[in-house]
Amino acid sequence: MPRDSFNREIDYLRISVIDRCNLRCVYCMPLEGLRFLPNAELLTAAEIESVARAAVRVGFRKFRLTGGEPTLRADLLEIVERVARVDGVEGLALTTNALMLDELAAPLRRAGLTRINVHLDSLDTAIVERQMRWGNFDRIWRGIMAAEASGLTPIKLNAVVAAGYNEESVVDLARLTLEREWHVRFIELMPLGGGECATLSVKRYVSNIETRRRIENALGAMRELPSENLADEAKNFQLAGARGVIGFISPVSEPYCGTCNRMRLTADGKFHLCLLNDDELDVRRALRSGGGDKIEEVAQILRRAVALKPTGHHLLEGRSTRDRSMYQIGG
Repeated sequence: MPRDSFNREIDYLRISVIDRCNLRCVYCMPLEGLRFLPNAELLTAAEIESVARAAVRVGFRKFRLTGGEPTLRADLLEIVERVARVDGVEGLALTTNALMLDELAAPLRRAGLTRINVHLDSLDTAIVERQMRWGNFDRIWRGIMAAEASGLTPIKLNAVVAAGYNEESVVDLARLTLEREWHVRFIELMPLGGGECATLSVKRYVSNIETRRRIENALGAMRELPSENLADEAKNFQLAGARGVIGFISPVSEPYCGTCNRMRLTADGKFHLCLLNDDELDVRRALRSGGGDKIEEVAQILRRAVALKPTGHHLLEGRSTRDRSMYQIGG
């Protein structure tokens, strides 16, 4: 198992397959001025498989495909098949907004996907359309139902809480766990990439301390669940009599950098060493240069990336990533 210089086990690789998205969430993507990677700069399905094989060689076991919105990749099923069949991959998950999941859930499951996380900020149609811009609640909900029917469980819903948008929605989202064996997780805003979205993330920040208080005032006290995985970024709770789990991901109010086990691969082939820092190592150049054992070359770069992984973010000092926004990193 690879360990970084702070003795953290790093065994989880999040692979961004595309930087495009079919939503424009207010805290993530502006409506204008966006530039996306040309297809030639995206890693191919075969190159992504090579990175997965290299990661397994280094000691990585857990993998997630992210975006932008990964379902916009025309060859997503091929990517899933290639990564899932790599010997040593113990779990392959996908983060999605579920807009295209109604038709893709069953094929993705057959291809080898094991679980999904769905981004959904509210159960209120009007709030979804305002906060997730271009979002359609009915389509998202159909996608979630299709995923559950296909066995992509447990369903995890991720809601980013923004003041003046959806802070009142957290109660209805939490209430889902009373009847469904879902994980509903609330995520604090993080200022990434500069620009208007980062500014909004600061101005509209809601602490998960406040979100938890709001839920308990409406639905009753929650009991904290023992952690099954020390590297889980969520602190998990359960309402009395509930079938599901409520999680709080609190990078600002309760940073979890000390137990981080993640490395990120950007869609253009860079190992991004920490979500909230700009440090990166180039992988695509090695994959596309002539000769040699490509998998071992990538493995060596990944070992170096693990060794260079920083201790944590610097949000409290007012510093965050400036070069990339969330949709360019993959969350």
